[in-house]
Amino acid sequence: MPHFILDCSAEILEVHPELYIAEQIHAVAAASGLFDIQDIKVRVNPYGRYLVGGKHEPFMHVFSSIMQGRSTGQKAVLSRSVVQMLSGMFPDVKYIAMSVSEFEEAVYCNRDML
Repeated sequence: MPHFILDCSAEILEVHPELYIAEQIHAVAAASGLFDIQDIKVRVNPYGRYLVGGKHEPFMHVFSSIMQGRSTGQKAVLSRSVVQMLSGMFPDVKYIAMSVSEFEEAVYCNRDML
């Protein structure tokens, strides 16, 4: 944890390869100083069938899930940093966004915690 999951239109992979995009998201997350680099997980989900505003237009949305405890300001800077980086990589994609949700520490469990 944290998880960064990019839902995107498949055609953006014609501009940059999937692994490169994941690496760039990972780099921004690591540079934020909010996470241990080895804990950051990034996945890319390209979609061929979708609508954005009723049209078939390219899009990118990063869904981030992080452990609670970061300030609203830290989360806002993280979102802005990822969106800025993606906007630079994909200047022709109009719909680029990111949201941050939090895991509740009291109910979170992973294998290492067993």
